[in-house]
Amino acid sequence: MTDSRELDALWEDFHRVVNMTSKELADWLRTRDAGELAEPLPDQAGPPLGKQVLAVLQKRRTDLTDGDVRVMSLVVEMVSGQTDMADEPEAERTQRRHTLMSIGHDPLKP
Repeated sequence: MTDSRELDALWEDFHRVVNMTSKELADWLRTRDAGELAEPLPDQAGPPLGKQVLAVLQKRRTDLTDGDVRVMSLVVEMVSGQTDMADEPEAERTQRRHTLMSIGHDPLKP
């Protein structure tokens, strides 16, 4: 695992970019996977990365694993690499927003 200062900074960055609560993310993952004919069990809803983000949100910093640290780094990198969506067509903005929401970041949330 990384040293304590690096982990502190990553923890802060992760919680800055993941601006949805664990409840909001869990609800979103269930909504995204809901289908006309069937939907998965609530704890199985959503893409693997979204489920991993949800698991990290439900942990204390002292309980993080090396896998959690990798997930946090990936999410910070993914969200930080996004540019302003203002110039995109509506359909692309909506699709990108929904993709980001699946990892806990709602670009429209203040």
